[in-house]
Amino acid sequence: MPALRERLPAWLAAGHHGTMDWMEERADQRAVPAALWAETRSIVMLGMNAGPQTDPLELTRLKDRAAIAAYAQRRDYHDVIKGKLKELGGFLSARSGQPVKVFVDTAPVMEKPLAQAAGLGWQGKHTVLISREHGNWLMLGAIFARAELEPDTPETDHCGSCRRCIDICPTNAFPAPYRLDARRCIAYLTIEHHGPIPTEYRESIGNRVFGCDDCLAVCPWNKFAGAARETRLAARDDLAAPPLADLARLDDAGFRARFAGTPIKRTGRDRFLRNVLIAIGNSGDAALAEEAVAGLQEPDPVVRGAAVWACGRLLARERLHDLFDAHGRNEPEAHVREEWREATGLPMEANGPRET
Repeated sequence: MPALRERLPAWLAAGHHGTMDWMEERADQRAVPAALWAETRSIVMLGMNAGPQTDPLELTRLKDRAAIAAYAQRRDYHDVIKGKLKELGGFLSARSGQPVKVFVDTAPVMEKPLAQAAGLGWQGKHTVLISREHGNWLMLGAIFARAELEPDTPETDHCGSCRRCIDICPTNAFPAPYRLDARRCIAYLTIEHHGPIPTEYRESIGNRVFGCDDCLAVCPWNKFAGAARETRLAARDDLAAPPLADLARLDDAGFRARFAGTPIKRTGRDRFLRNVLIAIGNSGDAALAEEAVAGLQEPDPVVRGAAVWACGRLLARERLHDLFDAHGRNEPEAHVREEWREATGLPMEANGPRET
């Protein structure tokens, strides 16, 4: 894949991968599949439809509830697809007499360019694979085979002049068509990013607590897509639009129980709570203010910082000053002290803010 060998280093050099160091560490294997397994002679790419049953954009309008990306409202697709790949790979190995290896987002495999080369679809301007039969809701898996297989015809680009996916992005994460700056992407910020979410993106995140479907939801090719038919990928009703208050009250055990078997569990409770508190701050709902206040007592400083920001959005200045006296005056973390300074509007000194 000559084009990939050029595009991937340029993307990494621009820093568009953010803190996803694993993208850079094994870049040579991503660009050249045979570097991952030297015996590779053919790659079989497969996609499973994971289309949502409802419009994901509707969830973003429910300010007191959480918007969760469609793929995460169900069982972790890695488990479902890998089982099917092993079954198909076993059949292929038995017919060809040659070994195979299967991958589902668990190795440095560039699934989308490979899927385009295999004719499954094309990478749209939002960089996600688009299928003429399933829109952009395909979950991909790969079978690396030692057998020589007849190649399929690569798919061509059918985006035309459309730029709906680019224009709808709340954080302007696409510096150009077919280029994604992950550092601005809500999916990256709420899932992959471990530290405080940069202030300039928090309001745009809205109520999205895990991922973002905006650029996917507006693709016109979705008119041919149907909802997922695999029963093990059925969306869970309790994850469609859960109340933010309920999510904010989950302790670690409750978080693990609530999201067992879903992709959300892999982020951990603290990172997820950070996202929930950002959504609470964006809700404009004074009834949720006490959930933000409770977050001030969290041991994780990233969570506390998000709680301070949410309090600053929902509470009167006088209440904020009282809370600072109770929680912020002895705050040891510099970034949380800065959150207090921004929330209260008071100058910050070594021992905390003071009025002038």
